[in-house]
Amino acid sequence: MLTRRIAVSALSALAALAAPVNGYAADDPQGGGGTHCGRFTCEVEVDVPGQAGGQGDGSGSTGGSGGGSGSAAGDEGEHANVCIYKLADPQPPAGSLDWEGHEPGDGAVYEQDCTRDGGNLTIARMVWLAEPPPQEAVDPAVLAQRAVDAMTLLGPDIASPRGAGRYTVGVPMWMWVNQSATTFGPNTASASAGGITVTATAKVSKIVWQMGDGVSVTCNGPGTPYQASEGMAQSPTCGHVYSKTSAGARSGKYPVTATSTWTIDWQGGGAAGQLTEVRQTNVQVAIGELQVVR
Repeated sequence: MLTRRIAVSALSALAALAAPVNGYAADDPQGGGGTHCGRFTCEVEVDVPGQAGGQGDGSGSTGGSGGGSGSAAGDEGEHANVCIYKLADPQPPAGSLDWEGHEPGDGAVYEQDCTRDGGNLTIARMVWLAEPPPQEAVDPAVLAQRAVDAMTLLGPDIASPRGAGRYTVGVPMWMWVNQSATTFGPNTASASAGGITVTATAKVSKIVWQMGDGVSVTCNGPGTPYQASEGMAQSPTCGHVYSKTSAGARSGKYPVTATSTWTIDWQGGGAAGQLTEVRQTNVQVAIGELQVVR
């Protein structure tokens, strides 16, 4: 059985619960389950499949020389771990569980981020290493995803149609969105490790509108704001015409979903590539009949 000291945070706790490890509970007055917690860290006893004793955390060798950050990989195959290390600054105080029984000056404590399952799971924790981690194994694609994770990419900021508006059968509806760094782009962020820096830039490449009446409209831009001078003209860039009212829909309104596709271009570390993220926004719109006044 291995003993791990994990820095407590909401994200790392959720990731740890999702990781493929088996916990062993025992009677323990300090919380049970083989867990001993201090104020900032917890010592957790876990059985890591395929490993026995020692440092074995699936992150590969930690020998060699280098600076304060680096990366290592372990577990061959599509579920391989890719771990990035950063020297903790400041170092934990003497007696902290992060030292794993060692004293300050005997090796160092690093912030370790391990990505598993092709980037679907990231576990962050503090680890003690006798020697600086290797720097040659940093994967620029992993840094690119971390740069994207640092961005705040949201769904479309819908300006039209509005939930409080009322629209009419047969009358062209103009759809458009407000543009900002978080809802349309461009949005840029960088991530660094092992002496390399990767920069990623994200921008919405298209918005697909599900209009609630069974019709889908794809718009390759933010749409064009309507002006009263346009009268009954259709939008030149992003629009729809309803053929029936929303009276038969739930709550008397059509559920409209706008799905934006973020295209992210990244480069750094002698490599370049492209990633995609998808976000959604919903709005309910009421469609009525044209009223003729005589």
